[in-house]
Amino acid sequence: MALSIGIVGLPNVGKSTLFNTLTQKQIEASNYPFCTIDPNVGVVKVPDERLDKIAEISRPAQVLPTTIEFWDIAGLVKGANQGEGLGNQFLANIRECDAICEVVRDFKDGNIIHVDGQVNPNNDRETISTELILADLATVEKRLEKAKKQTKGGGKEAAWQQEVLEKLKDKLGEGAAIRDIELSQEEKEFIKELHLLTAKPILYVLNVDEGHKDEDVSDWPDNALKLNIKLEQEIASLPEEEQADYIREMGLQESGLNRLIKSCYNLLDLITFFTTGQDESKAWTTEKGSTAPEAAGRIHSDIQEGFIRAEVINWRDFIEAGGEQAAKEKGLMGLEGKDYVVQDGDVCHFLHNK
Repeated sequence: MALSIGIVGLPNVGKSTLFNTLTQKQIEASNYPFCTIDPNVGVVKVPDERLDKIAEISRPAQVLPTTIEFWDIAGLVKGANQGEGLGNQFLANIRECDAICEVVRDFKDGNIIHVDGQVNPNNDRETISTELILADLATVEKRLEKAKKQTKGGGKEAAWQQEVLEKLKDKLGEGAAIRDIELSQEEKEFIKELHLLTAKPILYVLNVDEGHKDEDVSDWPDNALKLNIKLEQEIASLPEEEQADYIREMGLQESGLNRLIKSCYNLLDLITFFTTGQDESKAWTTEKGSTAPEAAGRIHSDIQEGFIRAEVINWRDFIEAGGEQAAKEKGLMGLEGKDYVVQDGDVCHFLHNK
C-alpha cells in the first residue's frame, strides 16, 4: 500500500528539516518562504521491534519492514485558498495525500523569520485550519450548485446529495472540519469523490525548544506530538549504534522520530501482519478489520483470488514457541478461513491454489 503523509504548515516552522531528518534526503531547507515548490517525497521504514524479533527466530536472508511515504509540501499562508503564496498548487498536493502532519512552530530563533512576525502556535494552527476549511467550503459550494440543477429535474439521489452538501456547507461555515462532522457511512462514501482536505486524518507536531511551556498549548487536541526537531536532527546525524546510546542517556525508550512515524501509521487506522521464512521476514500493511483474503491480497492478488485458508499465530506465541514448526507442535497455530479478521501482530502463512 502506497500510504502518504503530507507535511504542512506555515513557512519556516521546521517542515523541511523534519522531512530531511525523517528521510535523510538533503533537500533545501532555506530561511525563505516558498523555497519548497514541488512536494519532495521520501519513503520511510516503519520501526517495528516485533519484526526484528521474528527475524531472530527465522534467520531469513532478508528483513523487509513496511513503509510509509512523507511529502514535504511548501508553506501555506493566509489567503492560500484564494491562491496566495502559490496556495492553489500546494492545496492540490495535500489533496493527493492520505493524511496530514501539520508542523506548528513553538521555538524561538531570531535568525529564522516568522511569516507573521511573531511565534504564536495557537494562531498558526488556526491559520492553517481556516485555510483548509475555506478551501473545502469552495469545493462544497461548487458541487452544491451542480446538485441543485440536478434536483430541479426531480432526481431523488440529487435531492439527497443536495441535503448532504448543504449540511457540510453550514458546518464548514461555522468553522468545523469535515472529520469532526457526524456523518453516516453512506454520506462518507458520497463525499469521498470531493477529496476534501479537512476530511483527512490529521496529526499535529509542535516543534518545540528548551523554552517550551506546556501551559501555552494546554488546550491542544490529543493528536498532538511535541518534538524538538533540531534535537532529532542531531540524533539522526549520529552513527546508528550511537543513536541508541544517546537516546537511552536522555532517559527515552525511542527517538521522537520513531514515535512520529508510528503515530502517522496509526493515524491511518492501519495494522501490521507478518510473513516469515528462510527467504525473508516481512511486515505488511492492511486496514484494520481486513479479512484473511483481503490481507493476502496485499501480498498478491492471485493469493487473494485463490485463497483456501490461513495458518495464523500471534507474534508473541511465535517468539515464545521458537518458530512456526514448534508453534504447530504446541497447538498455538490456528487454521482460519475467509471470514477471519486479521489482527495486528499476526504471523500468517496463506494457503492458496494459484
